[in-house]
Amino acid sequence: MDGDQITRGTPSSGSRDEDYLLDPKTIAAILYAVEVDEREQLLELMDPLHPADIADLLEQINTYDRARLIRLYDREFDGDILSELDESLREEVLNVLSPQVLAEAVRELESDDVVDLVEDLDEPQQEAILDALEESERVAVQQALTYPEGSAGRLMQREVAVAPEHWTVGRAIDYMRASEDLPEQFYHLFLVDPRMHPVGQVALGTLMGTKRDVQLRDIAEEEFQTIPVEQDEEDVAYAFNQYHLISAPVVDPDGRLVGMITIDDAMVVLDEEHEEDILRLAGVSDESSLSDSVAATSKRRLPWLAVNLVSAICASLVISQFEATISQLVSLAILMPIVASMGGNAGTQSLTIAVRSLATKDLTGANIWRVIRRELLVGLLNGVSFAIVLGIVGMLWFHSPMLGVVIGSALVVNMIIAGFAGTVVPIALDRIGIDPALASGTFVTTTTDVMGFFIFLGLASVVLL
Repeated sequence: MDGDQITRGTPSSGSRDEDYLLDPKTIAAILYAVEVDEREQLLELMDPLHPADIADLLEQINTYDRARLIRLYDREFDGDILSELDESLREEVLNVLSPQVLAEAVRELESDDVVDLVEDLDEPQQEAILDALEESERVAVQQALTYPEGSAGRLMQREVAVAPEHWTVGRAIDYMRASEDLPEQFYHLFLVDPRMHPVGQVALGTLMGTKRDVQLRDIAEEEFQTIPVEQDEEDVAYAFNQYHLISAPVVDPDGRLVGMITIDDAMVVLDEEHEEDILRLAGVSDESSLSDSVAATSKRRLPWLAVNLVSAICASLVISQFEATISQLVSLAILMPIVASMGGNAGTQSLTIAVRSLATKDLTGANIWRVIRRELLVGLLNGVSFAIVLGIVGMLWFHSPMLGVVIGSALVVNMIIAGFAGTVVPIALDRIGIDPALASGTFVTTTTDVMGFFIFLGLASVVLL
């Protein structure tokens, strides 16, 4: 039985939920080795694990066991574990690592991984990591930290494979074999002119399959994209996804090559953006983590709950205007949450589609009105479908045909409003420079609640009294 089978669930285990999860028995064995201070046993258990698995393990155990495991693991601690570790735990882990182990771990990392590691740390910890690097690596990291946060300059790695475009394939291969400064992983050889401006790229597969006397410019790829060093990382990730890039050179304002970004870095950004949108749509800070303390979690959620309280008060104020109507027809109090709830859910559906389409740049000025019209018609169709059902329920439940007509009509109107608000609100927020994932939910929910109560109770006051 190999290491992966010991530590991970496999597709043959019969449950997809267990695929790629750490085996609880392995976790228990590791914690036992830590408890009895058996370093050799710990190393034997940890050896088959990927750095990402070890990072998961550290995130799943408590602070006390985490510190003891790190100290016992000692010099075996790999720099890649720090890269895979959740940002909320990195500072804690760095405080536990001895200076010697930290220095050795950091030296193993590419420059972009070091930048990602140090950019959110306090200055003393940044200095401790930078001091562990060789002079050239330290200068590269410090230079990257001068670029705006969330830019291509922070995302790129400085190690790049380059060659003049007039070189032959044989000369390029010989050069790379003799070089000690190549990236650990790369997919293209970038071609540059005498001023270090990128002019093309050659895929390594093409390079290795071509005769030695062919010039590099003759086998350069037709499609070639460069990334400005100050471009937002979201746009970088979009370019990789849109144009199916594997790697791309990064250039400074003068067009000179300063680094490269690879597909794995871009996919990390995409994953983070997806996670951020989901959390923000739920009114949760994008910095939240399962490792956060109770106090930190409560502090981050409190502002959004306060905003929701304000929106609930607004809805209550609308209801209070129809107090006399409700007192005469108690059935209204039973049915009115249905109108608001259905509108809120419909609005959230439209909102989610709109926010995602804005993030992927699929929703633009060219199709905005078509999308709004579609959501209005969807709201109308769904509203009519549910209005018929709800109208019949209201009529049979309370023996009042007009009550069924009122709640059905209110539902149709509120579903249309929900589709409109769910699309227009995120678009409007995006146009004025506010993240639509951050604030749209509150506005849409407030709109559907307030309008739902107002339309339903208003129609009831006119028709039923």
